[in-house]
Amino acid sequence: MRCPFCGNVDTQVKDSRPAEDHVAIRRRRFCPSCGGRFTTYERVQLRDLVVVKTNGRREDFDRDKLERSIRISMQKRPVDPERIDQMISGIVRRLESMGDTDIPSKKIGEIVMETLARIDTVAYVRFASVYKNFQAADDFEDFVHELRPDVPPEVT
Repeated sequence: MRCPFCGNVDTQVKDSRPAEDHVAIRRRRFCPSCGGRFTTYERVQLRDLVVVKTNGRREDFDRDKLERSIRISMQKRPVDPERIDQMISGIVRRLESMGDTDIPSKKIGEIVMETLARIDTVAYVRFASVYKNFQAADDFEDFVHELRPDVPPEVT
């Protein structure tokens, strides 16, 4: 593994332990050249996934991009970071086990929304606001009303 500080290719593993509910291995590494310490994660990848965008464009699936969007929607929410890691790993496993390597971006969004709805409704609404491209406050109001159809909308 190349050192991110000096570029030395001969780094040493100092500690390894399971991470993310035993679906990854966390390794603490040390560079003997510059003395830098850093962490790497090793995960099983069942297949190379390709995301098919709504405009037909294709790009390699990026777990980090998925993680960033979920963490943004979960920002300042009372959800344990380990629970978020488990959720992300579960979504990736579900995508990999779908059988097809080409996954429509719409399907990924639906799976994320379904998962967020079970964990935190505020994060669910935040993610939906980007995923469904809300343009005005009315879009939020309509979406929340869909979540709770038994509550009549306020008249202003």
